[in-house]
Amino acid sequence: MFNRRKFIQLSAVGASLTALSKSAVAKTLISPPASTPPIVISTWDFGIPANKEAWKVLEKGGRALDAVEAGVRVPEADMNNHTVGRAGYPDRDGHVTLDACIMDEFGNCGSVAAIENIAHPISVARLVMEKTPHVMLVGDGARQFALEHGFKREKLLTAESEKAWKEWLKTAKYSPVMNIENKQHAPGNKYNHDTIGMLAIDAKGNISGACTTSGMAFKLHGRVGDSPIIGAGLYVDNEVGGATSTGVGEEVIRNVGSFLVVELMRQGLSPEDACKEAVNRIIKKKPETAKNIQVGFLAINKKGEYGAYAIQQGFSFAVCNADKQDLLIKGKSFY
Repeated sequence: MFNRRKFIQLSAVGASLTALSKSAVAKTLISPPASTPPIVISTWDFGIPANKEAWKVLEKGGRALDAVEAGVRVPEADMNNHTVGRAGYPDRDGHVTLDACIMDEFGNCGSVAAIENIAHPISVARLVMEKTPHVMLVGDGARQFALEHGFKREKLLTAESEKAWKEWLKTAKYSPVMNIENKQHAPGNKYNHDTIGMLAIDAKGNISGACTTSGMAFKLHGRVGDSPIIGAGLYVDNEVGGATSTGVGEEVIRNVGSFLVVELMRQGLSPEDACKEAVNRIIKKKPETAKNIQVGFLAINKKGEYGAYAIQQGFSFAVCNADKQDLLIKGKSFY
């Protein structure tokens, strides 16, 4: 038999459990659920076909590293994409030079910069990671390494890109212009993409990332942006999450942007808030410059939550998982 004291104690415990249960339900309803792995996200609208290719690997239980490499190879091979890969616009001297990097769940990474005559720099970057003690190879050395490992030497300057370059030369005074696409077209539209950055979480919960570009159109020969630089254009920490960037690489490098985003997530910020803070730091350091350039960050954390933020309007990113196939999301922006 229960005495009065035990009855009161049990009633109090029951009330506490009921209150806790209601609190948990309320929290579940208020907080949006994280995406369940596997998931792949990437920058810009051409991330949709790239994500589809990456998803083929992920849905079979494949490794995130294999998925991001396969995914970004799609825009690298796209002859209508003039800011990534083989159809990219040349530098001011007429050379098509490509940059790329890749990073896996163990912190291993590989990169190539200013490589010519090789159509898939992301795959060369992976070989640098797996076959050498180095992180980055550049220029002629990167091309030599690629050729030694079976890549074909190809002419990358297409007729269309050459025509655009020669038209630019007529009025350019042989000097590259930062964000040249913004001078010709509205920020963020299909002409103003310079990078694909991709992040993926596989079924085991492991994160990898890849980033590849042909860089700023009509740049100085030898110029390298943020895309092949670990910590700037891409960074992955398997305990925390991953981040990648797009836009004017010089400003991303100055702020070690992708590493900053991951560290902010480590401190508890959401992916979107971490991207926003990284953007705000760029604006705070160079407010006048920021008015005329585009920089955006995209991030995902270990829980599968993702977000993005950019300086200018127009930035978008693509998401693909079991629930959100081929979803294109408009990123938030400062301006």
